[in-house]
Amino acid sequence: MNPTLVNVLRGAAVESTHCGALAVLDADGAVRWQLGDIERPIFPRSAVKVLQALPLVASGAADSLGLTDEELAIACASHNGEALHARTAAAMLAKAGLDVSALECGTHWPYLDTAAHALAREGREPTALNNNCSGKHAGFLCLACAMHGHGKPDLQRFTVGYVTPDHPVMREVTAALQAATGYDLSVAPRGVDGCSIPTFAIPLRHLAHAFARVGSGIGLSAGHARAAKRLRAAVAKAPFMVAGTGRFDTRVMERLGERVFCKVGAEGVFCAALPEQGLGVAIKIDDGNNARAAEVVMAAVIEALVPLDDGEATFMRGLSEVRLSNWNGVEVGRLVASSTLRNRSA
Repeated sequence: MNPTLVNVLRGAAVESTHCGALAVLDADGAVRWQLGDIERPIFPRSAVKVLQALPLVASGAADSLGLTDEELAIACASHNGEALHARTAAAMLAKAGLDVSALECGTHWPYLDTAAHALAREGREPTALNNNCSGKHAGFLCLACAMHGHGKPDLQRFTVGYVTPDHPVMREVTAALQAATGYDLSVAPRGVDGCSIPTFAIPLRHLAHAFARVGSGIGLSAGHARAAKRLRAAVAKAPFMVAGTGRFDTRVMERLGERVFCKVGAEGVFCAALPEQGLGVAIKIDDGNNARAAEVVMAAVIEALVPLDDGEATFMRGLSEVRLSNWNGVEVGRLVASSTLRNRSA
């Protein structure tokens, strides 16, 4: 059984616990910190979007289409669906000669309430551009443009079904994921992600190793190493695009810049690259809790591994020890990293 990583306190008593596993590896594949079972394959979901975006840059598509830092960042994003997110994804599609009708990620209301309310006040329905994965899918379509030949009149016919496992775009994306993780995806359990692309179950050990490679370039092909470096730099320059208003990923990368690249995935998964330390991090919370437990664990890991000044340490402690309030604003408890997580030796 995996250890408790997060405690939920009501008053001074533990009301609930969240168990999970944590892997921290270096780019050579050495385990530097392990809690729980890091060999069990888990679905990383959106945590691996930067790995899925590697072909967008390595193929030359990003350069040929003149993609900006904001556009590269949103290709790695699970965003709120705010107006700027939707406009940025639309701009990417336009550069490829496409529009929102080419997206196969589906449609949902923006995650951010104020953005959803703004659409409703204007009498508008959301489009696929508001889907949290629209930037990733716009990136896939830009890759399709490069693979098929920019400017060819039948591009739209080539892009149909790009989310299916056997489409040339998805084969390229899957190959990049396999190369970065070093895990044979042909034998991995496969499912369908929320945005309809294939998702593969991969052990935390391999996910952390992949993110160590993303942060260092070691173990990646030359093209993928250059792509990883460029994507990390783009995200550091435009962290709003990766998540949005009030979100953990955006807040942390706004504060810490290129020292941390972190990306949440559904069902309690979180991955990060810590380039200055040459480390990759992969977390899975057993009960799938994202908004509370996974963020607390990632914050505690960053506190333990990344040198922080006093202001940064205070900021991160506010994310690893979270005040819980009731509807009257009265503090009723806290979310805190467990002693198992906190007591890691240096």
